Formats: sequence, C-alpha cells, structure tokens
Amino acid sequence: MSKSKSSIAASKAAPKPFVVLIHGLHQKAWVMQPLARQLQSRGFNTHQHNYYSLRDSIDKHSASLNNWLLDNHDPSIPINMVGHSLGGLVIRDFISRFPQWKIGRCVTLGTPHNGSTTANYANKLLSPLVGNAYKQALDGQSAPLKKGICLGVIAGNSPYGLGQIVLNYHNQKSKFSPSQCEHDGTVYVFETQLAEATDHIILPVSHTGMLINKAVAEQTAYFLVHGMFNRSAINKPAD
Repeated sequence: MSKSKSSIAASKAAPKPFVVLIHGLHQKAWVMQPLARQLQSRGFNTHQHNYYSLRDSIDKHSASLNNWLLDNHDPSIPINMVGHSLGGLVIRDFISRFPQWKIGRCVTLGTPHNGSTTANYANKLLSPLVGNAYKQALDGQSAPLKKGICLGVIAGNSPYGLGQIVLNYHNQKSKFSPSQCEHDGTVYVFETQLAEATDHIILPVSHTGMLINKAVAEQTAYFLVHGMFNRSAINKPAD
C-alpha cells in the first residue's frame, strides 16, 4: 500500500509538459493566447514569448528567449515549442544557437521555411514592412533544422488576407500550376515544406485564422504528445 501511495505522490509531483509559444511578424505575445488556452486545457504549461519582430534581428529574438529561460525555466524539463509564421523561424534559430536546452517537440504554423514571397515583395517595395525580420529569416536563409528535432508543420490553404493581392499577382507572373498556387493569404503551402520535418499537414485555414482554429489547436496538441499529426481527424466532419 505504501508503495502505491508513493507512486501516486510522484505522479502528482511530475511537472506538466511545457510549451513556449512564439508569435509572428507584426504581432505580440497576446495573439497566441487562444492557442495557449487550448493547450492548457489539454494539460500543458505554456509561456507566450514576446519579441520585437521588426526592430530586432533573429539572433536577438533567440537571445531574448534564452535569457527568459535562464531566469525562469528548469533546464531538466524539456521545452516544446510552437511558432506562428516568423515564430517558427525563431524556433529554428534558437535551437541552433542554444543547443544546451533539452528540446521536446516543435510545431510551426504557416511558417515560410523556404522563404516568403510576400516578404520578398515587401522588402523590395517597402522594406520597413518587414524590417529586420527579412535577413536570415523570411529570406529563406534560416538556420538549418538541427538533426534529431521532432518538427511538425501545419500549413493553411484558405487564401484570405492582405498578402493574397501579392500572391495572386505572383501566381500569374510565374504561371504556377493550381497546386503551386495554394496559400493561406500570406504564405504559399510549398513555402512551408521542409524536408527535415517529421510531419506536414494542410488545413483549410488562413494565415491569421489558424491561431484561433480548433482543428489547428487539436493537431498541435496531438503532435506534441505523439510526434505525428492525427490524419484520421483531418477529413472528419466538424461537430
């Protein structure tokens, strides 16, 4: 009996899995709150990391996260990471620069792993719109994904957002096939694909809409637990 009580006590004392959520360009940490709540309801502890997406370069974003972790996180607890858009590139840079941390699983949402066509146009026509987020990030020159990292990629194909004007123009200019034209209103589906990723799925969501989408939250949580997406739920009718 005493052994059973001891096991129960140990179970209760075990920390919840920890997730850092990282916002994208032109955003602040609060936009990740709906997703954070969804993950909390599924048993995760979360931290929404804030950074200055336009002002600072990507190495400074990584350094700010590292400094927060040094002050607040137990290094024995694995760090799961979820990044939206530019936030996914911050994840890659952080893991590369600070290999001492124990990384669990990672999910990126609408992240242009191969560079962003929308950002490229913005950088050429009105560079303040992307600021320091372009170099070594949205230009497609992010740090390679560290070997052994379990990464799940979620892309959207609902083409709604300001970026659709740029991408629709680019589709015509480049004479893309229908499959190449798929985008979430800001990022092409093919820009989200990364050969080193563990899994990749496409959901009918827009670039910003994915942050409040139930299916995205469910798939994110599923990947963080299982290391793969729940494909049986992708085509399941909504409740």
